Amino acid sequence: MIPTVVWGTGNVGRAALRAVEADPGLSLAAVLVHDAGKVGADAGRLAGLGRDLGVAATDDVDATLAARPRAVVYAASGDLRPAEALADIVRVLRTGAVVVTPSLHTLYDPHSAPSELRDPVLAAIAEGGGSLFVSGVDPGWANDVLPLLLSGLGTTVDAIRCQEIFDYSTYDQPEAVRDLVGMGHPMEYAPPMLAATVPTTLWGGQVRLMARALGAELDGLRETSDRRPLESTVTTRSMGTFEAGTQGAVRFEVQGIVGGEPLLVVEHITRIHPSCARDWPLPPDGGDGAHRVIVEGRPRIEVTVEATDEGGNRSAGGNATAVGRLVGAIGWLAEAEPGLYDALDVPVRPAVGKLGRKQS
Repeated sequence: MIPTVVWGTGNVGRAALRAVEADPGLSLAAVLVHDAGKVGADAGRLAGLGRDLGVAATDDVDATLAARPRAVVYAASGDLRPAEALADIVRVLRTGAVVVTPSLHTLYDPHSAPSELRDPVLAAIAEGGGSLFVSGVDPGWANDVLPLLLSGLGTTVDAIRCQEIFDYSTYDQPEAVRDLVGMGHPMEYAPPMLAATVPTTLWGGQVRLMARALGAELDGLRETSDRRPLESTVTTRSMGTFEAGTQGAVRFEVQGIVGGEPLLVVEHITRIHPSCARDWPLPPDGGDGAHRVIVEGRPRIEVTVEATDEGGNRSAGGNATAVGRLVGAIGWLAEAEPGLYDALDVPVRPAVGKLGRKQS
């Protein structure tokens, strides 16, 4: 079994603990936390399993890495601390461990990542012999392996559109939803997430990766965005009140231009309440969120994925699918040569040994 550390126990880390515990090829070696209040807590309780796993959380990074784990699931957020996340991951790679993480958006497609981010990773891999695979949901499987798989079912492919359609009141990161995305701010507020080039920085790699896989030459990338105010004040279950007239919905696209046309598109339609921007696409069942891929061509193919976890929460379900992709890759990465890998390299493996296994 592969000794595996889970670093971080937030939205992604909780799911990672459950995934490592459920994988017959992995053993949970340690749990790293930042919150001093979690130190000493059992991993099973932190994972929401309702039972102990016999591994106590620690904040001692030095001791944890000195034990030379074979793999690390880096689940600490990189949204608001990208430099720190990169430094942590480089540190782990120097120990020779396999690292899987959703936290470095610019490395989802290493081929197009800026050298100042890619080079320290490659140097750490060369020094320590580790490996890195970065993936998630969106960016992640919803705009790499899923659309590419579906494209292979077509006779002709005219265009591919990947959509995330979500009610962000279910997303357990209030600071990111309010301040980065802008929900609840006056319409005069400029959300950092929508600043020029930011969507391309976060999702452009996915578009480039799709183009590379399809053998298509991109003319370039283009961004579009739109915002809508709330028509009335709403109160959400988990994020409190959002006032009428403040931002209630965002829609943006990162378009891959091929032959002058937007043929590869990653689109986000994000609301803080379903009453806002009702004319924009909605999840087909009217629920809190879904990921959809539309392949225009012959035949036209449309697939919608709805995942739930932690009591039916679809944001938690999305996190769990991202973790499934990452944790499921550890065995393959442990057998492969050291390197910096992407979604075209790392296969999605069947859930070997998991069928019928129950987990609280």
